[in-house]
Amino acid sequence: MFRLPRFGREPVVDPRGARRYTDQAHAIEPRDVQFAWDGVPMHYIPGEPMATHVINVMHLVLPEGERAMSKALAEALPLITDPRLHEEVVGFIGQEATHASSHEGAREHLATLGLAVEPVARAMDWLVDTVLGEHGLGGRARHAWLCERLGLFAAMEHYTAVVGDWLLHADQLERQGMHPTMLDLIRWHGAEEVEHRNVAFDAFMHVDGSYARRVRTSLLASLTLATLFLSTARHLYRTDPTPGPRPWWLRELAGATRRGMIPSAGIFLTEIPKYLRPGFHPSQLGPMDTALRYLARSPAANRAG
Repeated sequence: MFRLPRFGREPVVDPRGARRYTDQAHAIEPRDVQFAWDGVPMHYIPGEPMATHVINVMHLVLPEGERAMSKALAEALPLITDPRLHEEVVGFIGQEATHASSHEGAREHLATLGLAVEPVARAMDWLVDTVLGEHGLGGRARHAWLCERLGLFAAMEHYTAVVGDWLLHADQLERQGMHPTMLDLIRWHGAEEVEHRNVAFDAFMHVDGSYARRVRTSLLASLTLATLFLSTARHLYRTDPTPGPRPWWLRELAGATRRGMIPSAGIFLTEIPKYLRPGFHPSQLGPMDTALRYLARSPAANRAG
């Protein structure tokens, strides 16, 4: 159930970028949302097939990744001694579970329209199970692998917060006629990414906080996300069942970026120096007022309520 947010003073950040809780902060809680997919077309951004498929990457890549992230955060919960951070992690896990199920609904709808989603879904299953699994480790090795996963997910969450903020301000999508259901899905998701932008980072800093690990995992996360997004968008564009000519995908990608329909892939380079500043904290990305205002009026959230 949606509750009014609670606010306090801005978080205090120590030189390592770790957050210290000094007052009551915003309450992070999952929202019960409902999306009706009937009538959503294959190209739900009219005249923008590549931009549509770049956003489709969210539906195919994020559900399994968010479940893996939630599993790592749940494993870290017994190690989090700060009650406020513990509460935020619990809320974060609930929000990520809702994100995963909502994007799965969109993915199933696109599959009924003939989009080739299964190859990507199988690849993500393999990545999560084989690469990001627990691997039966114990003792110090298990703890080190948990810290490594927390570092990876903290870096990935930085990108989702940046993209989430972009989606909230991308009025050009509405002007282009993007289907309102899909627009609400990505803006609701983007708003919650902005809302809980600090949680994975704070959990990593609380449990480990190694700067060397932060550097290593941020570079690996950037490379992984860039590869997943580009390869998946290329696959979806080239296998799109819609009849008609199919221009070169890279040219279409560049055109969609130039028209402002999608964020620039350059963020995978420009965001690394920001994230790696020794005193960085996600709260420095700016106020979350726009995100909270959207969450209060999201059609899917209000329909469920």
